[in-house]
Amino acid sequence: MGKKKSSKGSKKQPEKLANTDVSPKEPSEQKEKTENDKPKRLKKKIYEKELRRLQIELVKLQEWVKYKGLRVVAVFEGRDAAGKGGVIKRITESLSPRIVRVVALPAPTERERTQWYFQRYVANLPAAGEIVLFDRSWYNRAGVERVMGFCTEAEYREFLRSCPEFERMLVRSGITLIKYWFSVSNEEQEHRFQARIDDPTKRWKLSPMDLESRSRWIEYSRAKDEMFKYTDIKQAPWWVVNSDDKKRARLNCISHLLTMIPYEDLTPEPIELPPRQDDIGYVRPPISDQTFVPEIY
Repeated sequence: MGKKKSSKGSKKQPEKLANTDVSPKEPSEQKEKTENDKPKRLKKKIYEKELRRLQIELVKLQEWVKYKGLRVVAVFEGRDAAGKGGVIKRITESLSPRIVRVVALPAPTERERTQWYFQRYVANLPAAGEIVLFDRSWYNRAGVERVMGFCTEAEYREFLRSCPEFERMLVRSGITLIKYWFSVSNEEQEHRFQARIDDPTKRWKLSPMDLESRSRWIEYSRAKDEMFKYTDIKQAPWWVVNSDDKKRARLNCISHLLTMIPYEDLTPEPIELPPRQDDIGYVRPPISDQTFVPEIY
């Protein structure tokens, strides 16, 4: 992009694309192969360094989206325990919730079941200067609803026909639509399910639907293949994330997301902290008048 003058008083003049380098920089940080041709687990130090760098870029992207009034939608789909939530958490933890929203809708209400299928998702689409991350989306109909029999055959077929047109409408309206499918192996999913069973803080992640998905693995595979056949469109293709290695999956997905939206660095100039106001004439009320949290640690 060419140089542009920023209307934001405290912000630097954009000079160049901020996401020209969002892949690991050092050769030593590339995948190392083991004897059975599987990549070694990413070292924690390398992972944290790269995640920090990518999260700084995400902040720059956020500021650009706000400045330019862009509308961005990212859809995160995949099998249960494939790592969608972990990626979304790493994307959002350094960003403003006023700009970046996560939408994870519960099962539809009785009223919502009588609406146009896409209606409750449309209500959550972004306005100018916003990014919306869908932790599961309208693709519920092509996945769990299809496999578990929560929709009729006619409703399912209508979804496959109307979904591509719906997404083309979103793109034509100016929304940037990015779709991720997190792919996890049978063995790794079983390992993660068992870890959730063993950890009291993670047991809430296992729903009856999650457990049922284990016994219907092939049915979900067929449903996913059929979904891709109809909805992998050029205006909004599916991007598959290999997620057996959670750390690599997070870095790869965030890195790719940054390449999908050209942005410039609008980092504000360094800020000088002003001195604190003098407390002339101020008298603090007695501490005994306040109720404090018990200090048990």
